[in-house]
Amino acid sequence: MDRYSDDRLSAVADTDVGTGRNQTRDSLLLSARFRELGKNREDQVRVRNLSAGGLMVELPRDVPVDTAVEVDVRGIGWVSGRIAWNTAGRAGVAFDTPIDPMLARKPVSAPRNRTVKI
Repeated sequence: MDRYSDDRLSAVADTDVGTGRNQTRDSLLLSARFRELGKNREDQVRVRNLSAGGLMVELPRDVPVDTAVEVDVRGIGWVSGRIAWNTAGRAGVAFDTPIDPMLARKPVSAPRNRTVKI
């Protein structure tokens, strides 16, 4: 996977001038589950980039800034955070607690000792 893509919204530098953010973010494309806290709705979404402090997600609907949310990231599990920004079907989620983003890049392993009958 490329660290940067041609998509201007997902191609990010290590430092965003004027935002106070200074974390390495990897561009990637992962499927994830997304939910707002206190609502009985779960959406399938795409994660476009991921860092220790947050992620950018493609959302099927607008979610207001500062809304408490959770995202189920492959290899990590449910991570809580808040919507930091929202524009053009994408949103930034700032995590409540930092994560190790490299866990999302580890291959998903197949179940062991699986017998296949022919």
